[in-house]
Amino acid sequence: SVLPSPTPPRLPDRFRMFRSCEWEVLERSLNILQASDFYWGPLSVGEAHAKLQREPVGTYLVRDSSQGNCLFSLSVRMPTGPVSLRISFQEGYFRLKNWFSDCVVRLLELVVAGTRNNPLHFDEMGGTPLV
Repeated sequence: SVLPSPTPPRLPDRFRMFRSCEWEVLERSLNILQASDFYWGPLSVGEAHAKLQREPVGTYLVRDSSQGNCLFSLSVRMPTGPVSLRISFQEGYFRLKNWFSDCVVRLLELVVAGTRNNPLHFDEMGGTPLV
């Protein structure tokens, strides 16, 4: 099992300032992510895609986003190859398409459950549905 980091998580300096209530949401979510098996931290998109290329379709990981306006990215192995989707953070909620939660892990649980019956379509995936 993975142990949580003994020190409080720190966001890279390139991110904007957060209100204290937003920081509490981020800190809690980072602690939960760091205890998961699918959070890889500061992994580049190229490294993420290389790792996923060898995995079965549907395998995913969460990593720190390289985009300054997003905190995390979800990289997924699709039938056509790996793709990365940005998880935005607005007004204390993490968002991916129409789903949102104050915890990244809970957001992913919602997306997994929701796409079983209603696949998502993202431009980044060239029309391939995410299930």
